[in-house]
Amino acid sequence: MILDELPTPCLLLERSRLDRNLQVMQARADEQGVRLRPHIKTHKSIALARIQTERGARGITCAKLGEAERFVGHGFDDICVAYPIVGADKLERIADLLAAARISFGIDTIEGAKQASEFMEARDLSAEVLLIVDVGNHRCGVDPDEDRSVRLAREIAELPGLRLAGILTHAGQVYKGPAEGESKEEAMRRVSDHERDAMLRFAGRLHEAKVAAPGDFEISVGSTPTAKVFESRELDGFRVTEMRPGNYVFYDAMQVTIGSASLEDCALTVLTTIVSRHRNRSGRERLFADAGSKVVTTDTGSMTEGYGQILYNARRMQPMPHARITALSEEHAWIEVSGGSTLEVGSRIRFVPNHACVCMNLQDLAYVVDGEDVVDTWPIDARGRVI
Repeated sequence: MILDELPTPCLLLERSRLDRNLQVMQARADEQGVRLRPHIKTHKSIALARIQTERGARGITCAKLGEAERFVGHGFDDICVAYPIVGADKLERIADLLAAARISFGIDTIEGAKQASEFMEARDLSAEVLLIVDVGNHRCGVDPDEDRSVRLAREIAELPGLRLAGILTHAGQVYKGPAEGESKEEAMRRVSDHERDAMLRFAGRLHEAKVAAPGDFEISVGSTPTAKVFESRELDGFRVTEMRPGNYVFYDAMQVTIGSASLEDCALTVLTTIVSRHRNRSGRERLFADAGSKVVTTDTGSMTEGYGQILYNARRMQPMPHARITALSEEHAWIEVSGGSTLEVGSRIRFVPNHACVCMNLQDLAYVVDGEDVVDTWPIDARGRVI
């Protein structure tokens, strides 16, 4: 099959770029002496996760139990659910997974910890938990500089039915981009170094409290931009043990704008067809394509303009000048072109979406391509598994 035979809208994965992205991140982890535990919420694909483990990844990360269940069902047996697990229904599912795989999960409150402890103790089970740490993203997690965070870790470590296996964080503040006077590279390194050092200092405080010991305590960090520039160091006998990037497999327009990737790194594109063409009252050309918000995300990020980067030459990843996706409705991408356009009704274009992870969750399958050839079709096995 060739690209012209594919129905639109659809997702394309360029195999050569995908392979390069996998190789580069695995090499980074190996060079820095940390395990790579990729976050599969980006791709949700059994086929791609198997390639990652074949290349050297040690276990996988999931966001939700539904993802973990699907991957355990396909033989994956070392999974971190990097999310707070709360509620008897979800703890029951954790218990079922523990019968088939090594499962760890996040926790950041004493209420959640006690609930998990009572549940596991009642079933004579022991579950590994990771204390979620807030290093600046302010989403979930404890403040590593507060004494009460050490007290919480000690309380969790003393609860029956649980084993405090380590600490976990996500420096999502890196997506805010550089501060004034700072380059994009400097911004990523600043956040990556802070993420690492904050976690190492916290591990040292936990060691003083006799909660953690070097060599037997997970220190897990993760985000694609911070992992890309991660540099290992030792502090009080502790080192970061693993990193959990996800988006690096594909990259996307938001990664390009913050400097984590170039367009040439972006392995995922959307193939779409122009279905309508008009000129608005100001004389500007307006085109409508068949990839709306049911296909791509409405995320824009802090630095990204529009809803994706349209490509003039997809093989060379050359952007189309003067063309922007200015809006998304459910079934349409609204494209404005300043000046003349060679695009006609029926023309096919490709664009790099703003956020690849959401796109994969919206589709049943993705086509793996090599230039103009479609070389494979991958089901998106865990799409919609958000519970």
